[in-house]
Amino acid sequence: MKIEMTENNFTPVHTKAEYLPEGVIRVRKIHKELPDENTYLKLEDLEFHNGVIDVDVRGGLTADAPDYARGFIGIVFRANETDSEFESFYIRPTNGKDCTDPVRKAHGCQYFSYPGYTFSYFREFGITLYENQADSIALNEWSHIRAEITEDTGIFFVDGQKVLEVNGLKHGPESRGALGLYVDIGTDGYFKNLTVECTD
Repeated sequence: MKIEMTENNFTPVHTKAEYLPEGVIRVRKIHKELPDENTYLKLEDLEFHNGVIDVDVRGGLTADAPDYARGFIGIVFRANETDSEFESFYIRPTNGKDCTDPVRKAHGCQYFSYPGYTFSYFREFGITLYENQADSIALNEWSHIRAEITEDTGIFFVDGQKVLEVNGLKHGPESRGALGLYVDIGTDGYFKNLTVECTD
């Protein structure tokens, strides 16, 4: 099912949205200063449990982006009604094909689970299962994200390449909820061509 990218279908969660021609939405984070928080544009009237999410994303940097900004952009899924719990997958465009730092390059994409399992939590405890390279991405270029979600497993693709498989999504196999378009600190984000296939 292709989602119409119109104001009637989305609600901002600590974000500001601008609806552009040809079905493009521009999204920026507001009113939040920490990374990996509930900052997304929430799709209304669709409850997601298992299925496939496809979307094109383009992450740039805002004029006031901090040095550690990476153009973070991606998806939220299974978000609860109060936006206090969800699963997420995003890419870091600065860490893609134009990056020459091997450490940063290894952090091209990320799974995290809000609120308890953020990237900072994983880094603090040396957990590396939830990040990987994404060699095709770059700032201000369109990339395609695909998420295949089944029970407590998420398989994530970027530009047709499998980049990450998570076995044991943190909110468990029964979790269900809304979808969202995710941006983080310093990101000037664009989204188009959102399609969702629910398998149950």
